[in-house]
Parts: sequence; C-alpha cells; structure tokens
Amino acid sequence: MTDSTVLGIVEDATARSLAFVLEHELVSIPETAVRIIEMPEIHRGVAVAYCDAPGPLESADVATFVAVSPTPADWSPERTLSFYREYNGVQLHDLTIHEAFPGHVLQLAHARQFTGSTSVRRLGMSGVFVEGWAVYAEELMLDRGYSPDGSDEQRLALRLQQLKMQARMTINAILDIRVHSGDLEEQEAIDLMRTRGFQEEGEAVGKWRRALLTAGQLPTYFTGYLAVRSIVNDLRVLHPDWTDRALHDLILSQGSPAPRHLRALLGI
Repeated sequence: MTDSTVLGIVEDATARSLAFVLEHELVSIPETAVRIIEMPEIHRGVAVAYCDAPGPLESADVATFVAVSPTPADWSPERTLSFYREYNGVQLHDLTIHEAFPGHVLQLAHARQFTGSTSVRRLGMSGVFVEGWAVYAEELMLDRGYSPDGSDEQRLALRLQQLKMQARMTINAILDIRVHSGDLEEQEAIDLMRTRGFQEEGEAVGKWRRALLTAGQLPTYFTGYLAVRSIVNDLRVLHPDWTDRALHDLILSQGSPAPRHLRALLGI
C-alpha cells in the first residue's frame, strides 16, 4: 500500500460496496455522481478522508467528492509504512463504506432530496446523525455478509477491522473530552491509542493532531452510532415485517436531523 495505489483501491471498494447495496436492497440509492480524489493540500492534516457533497440547496448537477489524504511529505519511511499498516487494503473497504456507500455519500444524497417545510429546515444538519449513520452503515454491511473479494477469509478480516474501528470511535470520544478538559498529555494519548486501540503509530500521531485542531467532532461517531442503532432497533420492533430498504429509507427521509428530533419526526 502506497500513496500512489490507495486511490485505486478506494475506487474499487466504492464500486464493490455500491453493487452490494444494490444486490441486497439495503437502501434506495439516489442518482449521484461520485469522484474519488486526492485530498487537496489545504485540507490535509486533520482527517484521513472526507466526503464533500453538494449543499442541500444546490440545484446544479454537481458531483460528490470522496477525498483521501496521502501521507505527509515530511514523514519518515517507517512512519508511512506504519500508516499503511493501519489503512491496509482490507481496512480501506471499511473506510469506503463509511465515506461512500452506504455511508456519507448515500445519506447526504437522500438529505438533498428532502424538501422540508422551509429552506432553513433543509439547511439544518446534525453531525451526530451524519456520523452515526456512517458508523451504523459499516456494521450493517458486515452483518449482511459484505466481503472485499467475496471470500469468507476477507469477510472475517473486514469484520476484525470494523470491530477495531468501533474501539477507535470509543477512544476518539475519550480523546476529545480529556484533551479539551486539560486532562490528557500527548504521550498518554498515544499509549492509549496504541495499546488499548491497537492503532499504528502513524494513525495515533495523526489523531492526536486532529484532537488538538478540533473540538466536539470526534465524539459524534460514538454518540451518533448509539443513537442511530437505537432508532433502527426500535423500528424493527415496531415494524418486524419491514425490509431493510423500507426501514432505512424511512430513517433517511427527514434530511439530517439530530437523532432525538428524528425520533419525534418518525413518531417513535
């Protein structure tokens, strides 16, 4: 795995995950153009990847970008190798599910279809819901049997990566809270990520920087996942005969509201 090969792997993972969603009818897929790009340098240094979708009021036919960052030019070969042990060929499928299908790209495409009673209602977006859906999407794909190459071996390898990401999101929340309450030094944070989270040095160093540069965003994965997972569970109890697609389309039909408001909108 290198900076020169990572985009091709993400493109392949995007096509495979999209085909799986369609084949298993997990959720409706609005028509949307997707481009996988190298992250512009001005946006590097925080997240490893991001989804840049057209805004909710955009009327032009604009593509959604999934941007993936190369490693910093000043990193040593050893740290770069460490980073790509973390973001290996199997893990990149989990990352792609989160950022593209059925994660951010799909959810934000549904959100653009939501008209709402006012333009202000369309503009309202909860990061907790957006990230919660994307983390739930990772679990959903593995629960339905997704495998990077169709083999049981790769399916189990991806499940291991997905569970590791669940541990990471929990540690993300701890990092954000403790860093911004002045209760965590860098070396303790690195040790936490590397020992309890089984993260590589390249990932841990980058995450420490991200925790310093942002506040309140890292916990949204953990809190959002719990909230979205709870809504899904309650809807399955209320509508045991519903298909995956019917249930997920309902959840995505209200734009990107905070989960507590989504409950009210769905009457649960």
